[in-house]
Amino acid sequence: MSKMQFTADQVNSLAQMLKPPDEDSDSDCELDERPSSYGKMGPGQIGPASKTDQKSEKVPASKGNSKDIWDENEVPEGSEFDTTFDPRPQPEYDIVFKQAVSSEDMFLQMGNKTPSTASCEDMVIKIKLPGTKGADLTLDVKSKFLDLRTPKYKLGLHLPHPVDHKSGKAQWDGDKEILNVTLRMQREYDFMNF
Repeated sequence: MSKMQFTADQVNSLAQMLKPPDEDSDSDCELDERPSSYGKMGPGQIGPASKTDQKSEKVPASKGNSKDIWDENEVPEGSEFDTTFDPRPQPEYDIVFKQAVSSEDMFLQMGNKTPSTASCEDMVIKIKLPGTKGADLTLDVKSKFLDLRTPKYKLGLHLPHPVDHKSGKAQWDGDKEILNVTLRMQREYDFMNF
């Protein structure tokens, strides 16, 4: 195969041909050479021509309040807690990913598990709550948001992956004053198990 080489004049000529015409510049292309519909075309002219004598059909009212700016599906879960002023501090927390491995995965490497988080099934959130009792905890878990409230602390955590919020479990360790929340992740491509 031979390489094609262009001179500087050929590259400039090609650039001039591909450049959109500018109405203010004095280029070689005159206004009468352009298609007459070029300057008049807008988004309303795309598609079949509409008849001006037809009356526009009324759009059915959407479900809910007509004064709503957003649909419920457009607002991410937990965003109602982001703007709420609360002077309580956020506790320290760690997110740990957990996977179930067998002897085949550990010693023989026969399974398709890898050390990456893509092979993990569970997410464990370890929340340190010093000076808190287990009876004072209020925990609410959504598919992408965790809301924890105590008299001393408030945690609103957007989760990195969607979770099965109905089958999670929380365990309070009173000696260490740590709440362990274990949630099963539900990612879109989990069936492939990278």
